[in-house]
Amino acid sequence: MTDSLRADARRNRTLILEVARAEVAARGADASSEKIARDAGVGSATVRRHFPTRHALMHAVFRQRIDELCSLAASLIEHQDARAALANFLDEVLRYCVEARGFAITLTLDTRDSTGAAVESCSGELEKAAAPLVSWAIDSGHVSSRVTPADLLALVVGIALTTEKHQSPLERAGHLLTVASEGVFCNPSAMSTNGGETEAAQA
Repeated sequence: MTDSLRADARRNRTLILEVARAEVAARGADASSEKIARDAGVGSATVRRHFPTRHALMHAVFRQRIDELCSLAASLIEHQDARAALANFLDEVLRYCVEARGFAITLTLDTRDSTGAAVESCSGELEKAAAPLVSWAIDSGHVSSRVTPADLLALVVGIALTTEKHQSPLERAGHLLTVASEGVFCNPSAMSTNGGETEAAQA
C-alpha cells in the first residue's frame, strides 16, 4: 500500500469515527451505520473495512471513555479503603453509562465474532480493570467471594438501562446503586450473627 493510500485510509477512519460519535450521541445504540457512511462521504464497504462489526465501531467510539475508566480503576488501587475504592469505580461506570448515550447497551453487545472467537470488548476491558478492586474488596472482607467483576458490571448496566427514561436518570440510578450495594457489600456488624458466620464461611 502506498503512503497516499495509507493516508487516505487514516483520514477515512478518523472521519468515520467523528461522524459515528455524533450519530451515537444523537441516537445512542440505534445509530445507523448506513447514515454514518453517508455523512462521512464514504461507502458502507469502507465503514466495514475499518470496523468489520457493529461492536468494533461502538468499541472505537467509546475508546476514550473505556481508557479513562481503566485508568481510574488502576489509580483506585492506591486508595486506603477497598470498599470505597470499588464503590467509587462502580459510581463512575454508572455515571458514564447514564450520561453517554449508547454506552450501557454497548457493554451488553456480543463479544464473539462470526467464528465464535472472542473479540476485544468494552465489557471485557472493564471487567479486567475491575478485577483487582473486586479481589481487594473480597480479601478485605467487604464483598462475598461469589461476586465477580462481570456481576457488578451487569448490575450497573441494568440500572443504567432501567433508568434511562427517568426524569432524573443519574439521580435515580445513583439511588438504585446505593440500594443494590447494600446487598453487594458485606455488613461487618452482621458477621457475628449466625447468618453472617455462614456467609463468611461461604466466602
